Amino acid sequence: MPAAVDLGPIVLIGPMAVGKSAIGQQLAQHLGCTFVDTDAVVVAQHGTIAEIFASRGEHAFREMEARAVAQAIEGDQRGHAVISLGGGAVLDSGTQQLLARCTVVYLECDADTVAERIARNSGRPLLAGDAMGRWRSLFATRQPVYERLADLVLDVRSGSVPELAHRLEDALGEYAAAKTAAVPAPAATKEVE
Repeated sequence: MPAAVDLGPIVLIGPMAVGKSAIGQQLAQHLGCTFVDTDAVVVAQHGTIAEIFASRGEHAFREMEARAVAQAIEGDQRGHAVISLGGGAVLDSGTQQLLARCTVVYLECDADTVAERIARNSGRPLLAGDAMGRWRSLFATRQPVYERLADLVLDVRSGSVPELAHRLEDALGEYAAAKTAAVPAPAATKEVE
């Protein structure tokens, strides 16, 4: 990517089980930068997400999550981090404001893409009961927010994690080049007649 363009932190958003953490880790390795999974930060500081939901409720979790996102974005002064957000983190208005200084990548998928992953992982408190029904409902609510916040969209319906990380790296390079081309050159000095 051109060094002249500051893309800020690269933030991956999208629904649960879409691969934000796996793709984000690969991308950070490719770019030689730090990777931060905000859900992992919350877990490291406060215990499992399921425990937080059970003992303190979703509202408390969302506050912890918003703090973790702010720390990750504000802590990345040089714009050398890839940050993965939990599926619902984008609903926080403060988080949405912070994302304005980042390059936001929406990992786009559908229910079929994530069904197998969700079936294997029952530890997601918001998917208790009818996991796929709950996922579809949450996705329907959040999809317009993902689309509105995204600078780039990566379709993750097909491809391995390494392939998707390479596609995203290429897309970021193109995005940086387009931003460079869009930066106006300094105005030439005009002589007054």
